[in-house]
Amino acid sequence: MSVTGKRGVGVPLILMHDGEGTIVTIECKNGDTYRGFLDETEDNMNCVLKDATRTDAKGNKSQVEHIFLRGSQIAFFIFPNMLKKAPMFNRVRAWRKTKATKKAGAPSGTVRGQAAAIIRKAQARLAGPGMMIVR
Repeated sequence: MSVTGKRGVGVPLILMHDGEGTIVTIECKNGDTYRGFLDETEDNMNCVLKDATRTDAKGNKSQVEHIFLRGSQIAFFIFPNMLKKAPMFNRVRAWRKTKATKKAGAPSGTVRGQAAAIIRKAQARLAGPGMMIVR
């Protein structure tokens, strides 16, 4: 299971949705930069900015009242520093901590399903013919 739930939307998308209502900077793949009020975002990273300033690759600036940016054309986002304290990051830290302890050799629980069948067969082979392992 991912940090963000069973559907696993992902940390960047959750951060985008948390950033709605703030001033963000977005750079597109063609070099254009938009800075404005993040009004709406979608799970495919499409977003709508209000009262944005557009700066093209040559440095020319212009004002845009509303702009729709397609998610596939976005290179990166710059969010305000206040989102560092978002509650979502507490879940990420807790998830990383439990993931690290499992890697360190802590027992992860009972093996079930196909993995358990494979382990039983391997143990039976090691025990030799005619021997049976009982637990």
